[in-house]
Amino acid sequence: MYRLQFGTGDYYHIFNRGLDKRDLFIETRDYTRFLAGVYHFNDANFKPQNFEYQGLTLINEKREEMIDIIAWCLMPNHYHLLLRQKTENGITKFMRRLGTGFTMYTNLKYKHSGHIFQGPFKAKHIEQDTYLQHLTRYIHLNPLDFYDATWKEKGVKNIEAGKKFILNYQWSSLNDYLGNRRFPELVSDTAKEIIFDINTNEYLEFLSEWMETGIPSQYADSIKV
Repeated sequence: MYRLQFGTGDYYHIFNRGLDKRDLFIETRDYTRFLAGVYHFNDANFKPQNFEYQGLTLINEKREEMIDIIAWCLMPNHYHLLLRQKTENGITKFMRRLGTGFTMYTNLKYKHSGHIFQGPFKAKHIEQDTYLQHLTRYIHLNPLDFYDATWKEKGVKNIEAGKKFILNYQWSSLNDYLGNRRFPELVSDTAKEIIFDINTNEYLEFLSEWMETGIPSQYADSIKV
C-alpha cells in the first residue's frame, strides 16, 4: 500500500499499528510528541534544527503545508489520519518524516532499537466524496473500543454514556470538530467542507447513529482496518 501513487487533491485514510500490536503511546508525552510531529513535519520548509519537541508552537510563519489534515485519532497501539494531498509527493514526504521522527524519539526514550511500526504505513484512497463524512465518523468513534469492544457490530447500549466517553477522549480531532479547540493547529479548514451540511450539534448526533446501530454492512468492509 505504501507504493500507492498519491494524487494531489485526493483524500487518503492513513493508518498503522505498533510492531506486534505493541503500544506506540505509553505516556502523555508520547501522544503530544507524535502530534507535534504531525504539525511541524507538515511544512515543505521544515528544518530539523527548528523542531520544538515541547509542543505545537508556530515556528515558521510562512508555512508551506504539504497536506490537509482532515481528521485524526491516536489509540495506544495505532493511529488514524485522514489526509488530503496538497503538493506532489506531499503525503509520502510527510509520512516519511513522521515515521522516522517518532521512531527515533521512541527508541531514544525507551532505549529500544529498530522498527516500532508494523511495517510501512497503510493507505486507502477515498474515491467518493460521500464516503469522507462516514470515515470521519469511524475515526472519531474509534475510542469506543475501550468502552465497548463490540460497538462496531452491535452498537452501544447506553448512547449518552458513549457520547460522554468519546468527548472525554482527548487524543482525537473530535472536540475540534465540535468547536472546543483542543488542538486547533492540526485540523485544516478543509475539514469544515467535509461536514458542510452538518453543524457542530448535528455532528454529535451523526456519530450517535453508529453508536446505536454499529457500522452498517455497506461501510464495514471498506472502513474497518
